[in-house]
Amino acid sequence: MQLPTSGIGCWQGAGLLTTTLLGTSVFILPQLTIELAGYGALWAWALLTLTIIPVALVFASLASRFPHAAGPAYFVEKAFGSVAGRTIGIIFLCAVPLGAPAAIIMTYQFIDALFMVPGSITIAVQLACLVLLYGLNFRGIHISATLQLILTFSIMVVLILMMVARGLVDVPASPEKTVVSSSMILKAAGLAFWSFLGMEAMSHLAGDFRNPEKDLKPAIMIGVTIVGCIYLACTWLILSIPVTAPLAMAGVFDQLLGGLGSPIIGTLGLAGGIATVNVYIASLIRLTLSFSQEGVLPAWFSKQNRYGVSERALATVLLIIAAILIFTHCTDQDLEDLVSWVNGVFVIIYLASMLAAFRLLPAKYHWMNLLGCLFCFMLAWGLGWKMAYAAGMLATASPLLWWQRQKQKSACMDTGIIDHHYSVDKCK
Repeated sequence: MQLPTSGIGCWQGAGLLTTTLLGTSVFILPQLTIELAGYGALWAWALLTLTIIPVALVFASLASRFPHAAGPAYFVEKAFGSVAGRTIGIIFLCAVPLGAPAAIIMTYQFIDALFMVPGSITIAVQLACLVLLYGLNFRGIHISATLQLILTFSIMVVLILMMVARGLVDVPASPEKTVVSSSMILKAAGLAFWSFLGMEAMSHLAGDFRNPEKDLKPAIMIGVTIVGCIYLACTWLILSIPVTAPLAMAGVFDQLLGGLGSPIIGTLGLAGGIATVNVYIASLIRLTLSFSQEGVLPAWFSKQNRYGVSERALATVLLIIAAILIFTHCTDQDLEDLVSWVNGVFVIIYLASMLAAFRLLPAKYHWMNLLGCLFCFMLAWGLGWKMAYAAGMLATASPLLWWQRQKQKSACMDTGIIDHHYSVDKCK
């Protein structure tokens, strides 16, 4: 069978994932982990990078073998049945509308650093980002994959220059190292987990690859490895060079390369933030379309434009994100809470995918599945009570979807046959 000539290749996919994982947090999150754990932040990033590798391998193996727009929801459905799979899909739908506003709020910090935006138009600028995202997603993900690869290389070039300059330029001695505890490292790792949310989004886009079995696994592994190294480098730079700038990476850039830190770091951070939300919206649209076609969500979402994009799903998702942005702005909601709630949902999604892999992948992958499960339990322990949002979504979605499933089965039994109104999957 001849493979299609259009679609995402290995390096485009690696760039897409790397930019997604760097996103809003590459120039912010290292600074936050240092504020939380001091020099323990280096250990936190190293721990997270090492423990995420088995999870990445499992996701890559699942997505290459079972490419589907529903991503983890499809894996879980194949392993444990339709109710379990649909539950994972629905809680993902509940997570992204919180995660996307959090990412946009982070991205706004770069906009503010670049243009000194008056506080009175903060929400207007954030909503304007959604208009840009509509344009990026109107024609599908392909149009932006190459641009995001270029952005990834730009971020890497800037960081390499900073690393080289660090070895050539004399800087003031860094502050004395502080003693850190294992609990501080785990808390910092729990916060840093936000930076690796995105691997599962690539599984939603597996069908957009020219050859998922060949390209998807190396794309994910290359992306994860690059991202881990970049975050470690950023953390080391900030620790080794004391700065007082609100955006620490911009201050480090100024000291090492003689200025222009705010415009360069701000521009890359802004572009990376938009790229992050862009990929998540694309994956959410794919999942909404898939669920619409399966009868989980209204068929109204199944209509596609000439580029294969559900404009109705796109518009609905952006309207929900806009509403959450407005609510967050008006109530002065804590950004850290939004991030933690989203992290909790993805811990459940990752854990369910690791458990599904025990059934779907050969026995040689079991050790990776086990390590992936341990990784999820570690993060859940670190998040503590902030897992409550995810647990609540799980407890609400599961019985409702079970009830919906029973209605679909009853409809099949009433007809006595499986006709064109019900697929075989719906009547199992």
